Amino acid sequence: MTDPSAERSHDVPLRGMGVLLPVLLVASLLVQCVVLYAPQGPGVSPFPFSDKVVHLVVFAVPAALAVMAGFRPVVVLGVLGAQAVLSEVIQAEFLPGRSGDPLDAVADLVGVGIAIVAGVLLARRGKSARG
Repeated sequence: MTDPSAERSHDVPLRGMGVLLPVLLVASLLVQCVVLYAPQGPGVSPFPFSDKVVHLVVFAVPAALAVMAGFRPVVVLGVLGAQAVLSEVIQAEFLPGRSGDPLDAVADLVGVGIAIVAGVLLARRGKSARG
């Protein structure tokens, strides 16, 4: 008789990381919230569109970690997609010194999309390597 949990452990490329992966996921979500909801923006941009790069990264990292942790890509897309749109509304309406920018939400969604595609491809690659 085979252990079903042993079979499932091969579905995720970094399952062997134990508690580290969930800790990194939670930490990345906390960083994301600080970046999105801090009362003041970062100030002067070091290069053009640097704010879009920051948005892309703060959404790509948790998306990738969530997929690697075994969350279904459609769930990751739904949750982080909603966060992308909602965060811009909150910034525009409720945070003094901040403004909502639809292009920030686009950068957020691009980051989520890239991370999900990369996570799915890595998971498939890991499955095919194990046979």
